Amino acid sequence: MTPKISVILITKNEILNLAECLSSLSGFADEIVIVDNQSTDGTVDIAEQFNARIIRTTVWPGFGPQKNIALNHVSHDWVLSIDADERLTPELIVEMKAQLLNPQDFVCFAIPRLSQYCGKFMHHGGWYPDYVDRLFKRGHAKFSDHLVHERLLPDGKTKQLKNHLIHYSYRNFEQVINKVNQYSTLGAEQAFQNGKSSSVISALVHGFWAFFRTFVLRLGFLDGQYGFALAISNGQASYYKYIKLLHLRKQSHK
Repeated sequence: MTPKISVILITKNEILNLAECLSSLSGFADEIVIVDNQSTDGTVDIAEQFNARIIRTTVWPGFGPQKNIALNHVSHDWVLSIDADERLTPELIVEMKAQLLNPQDFVCFAIPRLSQYCGKFMHHGGWYPDYVDRLFKRGHAKFSDHLVHERLLPDGKTKQLKNHLIHYSYRNFEQVINKVNQYSTLGAEQAFQNGKSSSVISALVHGFWAFFRTFVLRLGFLDGQYGFALAISNGQASYYKYIKLLHLRKQSHK
């Protein structure tokens, strides 16, 4: 018999994503725990329709700490972490259930992720298979304290699964621009807290390297014009992160 599974999410104004995400959990999740940070668009109403347990927060501590709050409220021994813009596939559900029937000595399972960029699923540029540690045994993993780009930190063996989850990362270029701005700000704040410094030259070098790594080294050019656009946005995110870090460092010295 498959052990019971808790699914955790964090949300803020995810009305465009949440219903489809929670629908994809049908037949898999025995419990859904959602930590919501002051949504104003009906996200909580959708969560209630799926009988999720909802924890509301008024302070934003960062992606990692917020997910740890959700983790602290689960009831079952196995936990799946998923984002609102992700979907489970039937094939992945079957594979995960089979693994949990006999997990052996694995405490974590890494899932390949197929991501969509402005309407195109990307197979290069470092975006596929893009393994993410998501299914894990409670008490054997927690999330890092990063403000952004948090990681799961398991304390034992991890196994890679074969079937992917679907990630609707960027639906349009307006969203790309907004996320470049949001993530570069959070990345700069994280780097500032870690005592890092920057310069205009450093920002330019990091921006160029992010573009080159995505488009050339990771074969992003094989995804055509969308691969080029992705490389540009990765370069911009890195450039703005280090320019914003430079600004934070100058402000701190005033």
